[in-house]
Amino acid sequence: MTPNDTQPTQAATIDAVDAAAETASGTCCGCGGADGGAGGGGMAFDNAPLDAILERYRGYEGGLIPVLQETQETYGYLPQPAIARIAKAMRRPAAQVYGVATFYAQFHLKPRGKHIIRVCLGTACHVRGGERILEQLSSALGVRPGETTGDLQFTLERVACIGACGLAPTIMVDDDTHGRLTPASAVKVVEGYREA
Repeated sequence: MTPNDTQPTQAATIDAVDAAAETASGTCCGCGGADGGAGGGGMAFDNAPLDAILERYRGYEGGLIPVLQETQETYGYLPQPAIARIAKAMRRPAAQVYGVATFYAQFHLKPRGKHIIRVCLGTACHVRGGERILEQLSSALGVRPGETTGDLQFTLERVACIGACGLAPTIMVDDDTHGRLTPASAVKVVEGYREA
């Protein structure tokens, strides 16, 4: 089954629901943000890209996961206003949409860095100093594993194995694998990805 493109547009329906919510609560999406901010910072949430995604999946029974995937691809993560809007458009409880988004590791509810750093802590990497590399990167970036730098340049993650045991200890930055590292050389590798 593919998304149903033949049904009338739902943008007007979504906007009507949002307008009613705004009138009732003083907010645009019911998320509690005073201006519909996408997770804080007072920045307005742009509904247009999400509405286009929702339109493509209108009436598609199994559309929740593809909608979440495309939404995350568009915004870089799943902002709270997007979850609320998806729930309304798909006529599902927001808790159900949130439950799906938090069940699968592929979805992220907080902004992520432009570069994702994955530090391998599999057996070979652990034995050869993977934990020290993680600690050094954490210190150099000023974030703990699972967090993103304030400038949104980097997200630091620990992973069980990246499948490059012969190069241990290893890290991945985005899709690039770097091996036979020391804590100092790992920091140097990551700094090479930093934008001025």
